[in-house]
Amino acid sequence: MKQRLQKIISGAGIASRRAAEEMIKAGRVTVNGAVAGLGDGADPDADDVRLDGQPLRQPRRRRYIVLNKPRGYVTTMKDDRGRPTVADLTADAGGRLYPAGRLDMDSEGLLILTDDGDAANALMHPAHQVDKVYTVFVQGEDIPAALGKLRAMDSLDGEPIAKPSVSLIERKGTGAELQIVIHEGKNRQIRRMCAACGLHVSRLVRVAEGPVTLGALPSGKWRPMTADEIYYIQKF
Repeated sequence: MKQRLQKIISGAGIASRRAAEEMIKAGRVTVNGAVAGLGDGADPDADDVRLDGQPLRQPRRRRYIVLNKPRGYVTTMKDDRGRPTVADLTADAGGRLYPAGRLDMDSEGLLILTDDGDAANALMHPAHQVDKVYTVFVQGEDIPAALGKLRAMDSLDGEPIAKPSVSLIERKGTGAELQIVIHEGKNRQIRRMCAACGLHVSRLVRVAEGPVTLGALPSGKWRPMTADEIYYIQKF
């Protein structure tokens, strides 16, 4: 499959994508004997890609998994306060993986972990407008008014945000189950948004990130990402 040269070089573990771009601009990269230019692509399985005349090493096989993070676990690989971490839940995934994004300790649901730093950073970048879908259970005195404010929200604590998509799934008295879709990943963003509209969040579950969905994955368990899911997060 044809890929950008900087991605091929980065995947081979030689340099970051930005450093690879400088190598290409300096004329150090060739494809099938011809000097490559920035923006050129190649098929690493079919084309002869070289840096300074030397063939690239075979890219290291990257790993991508989806975890259903339970409440009470912190999204870090090590915690100096001794709290349980997502590393405890993925110790049998093979090697050290890092979260692509965060879920606060009181939140649960879908968390992507990988050793592909470029893909993780691209997935988290707000410019790529990746839909993050949450099921949110809230309590409030005036649910309809709060939903109106939430749907119209375009700033949070003085910082601009993209207006969320908010759907009412079920309402029971002063409680409601909502689906909220956001693009950013600011610290405790949905909890802060709801609080600003007079809603208290009692439970928050991330169920999807782009086309990657939680599905029936049990709490505390992980699964390998599918080929289509991996393609999605690598394409940025």
